[in-house]
Amino acid sequence: MEIGTIKRPPKAVIAALKGIGTSTIGNALDDLGIYGVMPNLRPVWPGSKYVGPAFTAKEVTGIHGSYTGADFKLGAIIDNAGKGDVVVIDNAGHQVSTWGGIASYAAKYKGVAGLLVDGGVRDADEMVQFKFPVFSRHITPTSAKGRVKVLAVNVPVKMDGVLVRPGDIICADATGVVCVPIEVAEKVAKMAKSFDAQDKQAIREIKKGLTFAQALNKFKKL
Repeated sequence: MEIGTIKRPPKAVIAALKGIGTSTIGNALDDLGIYGVMPNLRPVWPGSKYVGPAFTAKEVTGIHGSYTGADFKLGAIIDNAGKGDVVVIDNAGHQVSTWGGIASYAAKYKGVAGLLVDGGVRDADEMVQFKFPVFSRHITPTSAKGRVKVLAVNVPVKMDGVLVRPGDIICADATGVVCVPIEVAEKVAKMAKSFDAQDKQAIREIKKGLTFAQALNKFKKL
C-alpha cells in the first residue's frame, strides 16, 4: 500500500472557514474559476457538518472474493488520520460499504472531524448515535470485506469529479460539500467572509424595509 504525505493548512484558515456556508464558499471558488462542488455526496444524517484538511485514501472494488480481509486496510486510514482531519475515501462511487459504526466510533474517539466517501457506508444509525458526521454517495449494508482493497493513503483522489489532494480543505454542511485547494485557502476564506458579511447586512436591511430586488441590486453576491 502506498503511503503519501500530507501538508495541513494553518489552523487559522480552518477556523476562518468554519461557520461560513458552503454556498458562500462556492461563490468564492466561482470567482476564482475553481470547481470544487461535489453535489452527489450527501449527509447521512441531518445536522452533519465539518471543516478540515483532507486525509485521503484510494480504494478499488470488485465482486465478493476479489480481495482478502487483509487487503481492506481501514485501520491504516483511521490510525494515521490526525485530530481535526476529514477522512476522504475515493471508492469510485461503488455501492459497497467502506465504513461502518465501529470505524465511526474509533474516528470520533480519536478526534477526526468527519468522513467523506465517494462510495458507500453502512450502520447509519450508529453514526447518528455517535454524532459522527458522514457524507457519502450511498448507504448500503453490503460489506467491504472481500470486495474492497485500500491502494493508497494520502494521495490525490477524485471525489464526484473533483480533485482532492492531501491537505486541501473539505467544507460540508446541510447544503453540500466543497473542496478548497490549500494554496488558495486563505484567499477563499477572506472572500467568503466578505460575502457572508454582505448576506448578514442584506438581511438587516430587508428587515428595515429594503425589497429583495433592491437587495439583489445592492449586494451583488447574494
